[in-house]
Amino acid sequence: MMLLEGKTVLVTGASRGIGAAVAVECARHGANVAINYASSPDAADAVVAEIEALGRRAIAVKGDVADPAAATAFAKAAVDAFGSVDVFVSNAGICPFHSFLDMPAEVVDRTIKVNLNGAFYMTQAAANRMKDQGKGGAIVAISSISALVGGGMQTHYTPTKAGVHSLMQSCAIALGPYGIRCNSVLPGTIITDINRDDLADEAKRKYMEGRIPLGRLGQPEDIGGAVVFLASDMARYVTGAAILVDGGAFVNLQ
Repeated sequence: MMLLEGKTVLVTGASRGIGAAVAVECARHGANVAINYASSPDAADAVVAEIEALGRRAIAVKGDVADPAAATAFAKAAVDAFGSVDVFVSNAGICPFHSFLDMPAEVVDRTIKVNLNGAFYMTQAAANRMKDQGKGGAIVAISSISALVGGGMQTHYTPTKAGVHSLMQSCAIALGPYGIRCNSVLPGTIITDINRDDLADEAKRKYMEGRIPLGRLGQPEDIGGAVVFLASDMARYVTGAAILVDGGAFVNLQ
């Protein structure tokens, strides 16, 4: 069943990890996909090739989401290539692990600019295209379980993910009159480039796996289904909501 047949999906930070997996899953469900990336053009091209191998069209657009101009350029590129912006997925994010008391200001500033400001600007640009098209749309932000819990080495990161979730709640209200739905996906511990080194510690990895009722860490592909659902007409009356995709980690207090 193709849930996104004929739609154009935009995904930020989609040259690898969760963004790449989401982009490919949307293509599997019939969408043409525009991916944003900040570096690694070879990785972005590989994602485009994977989507094209599924019989869908794709483009890769370089841009730093922290730059407001990149947002309008990304939306324009998608419209130029595919004619519309139907679904926008705000995924780009960074998490340079660092202790709190000696964290450099530039690390804090860059994390906020990419994770929160970038989500704002990109969402705004996509929403304006959707409004002008006059046929509604769907916006999905990749927040994090870290929006709900703390992390000693993530004091700069967790507030941005809480902010992304809050952004979707407010946008659900602001954009509802235009038929634009806004929701969040909150991944748990997903193995990506962000945490691969941290989880290379076998003892830590086994501890994390033991805390998860489903008994394993997440893979980027585990996030795709939730995004496709929220982007599709199956979720036509869902807005301002959040879906935890964490293997049950959040509810396990034992």
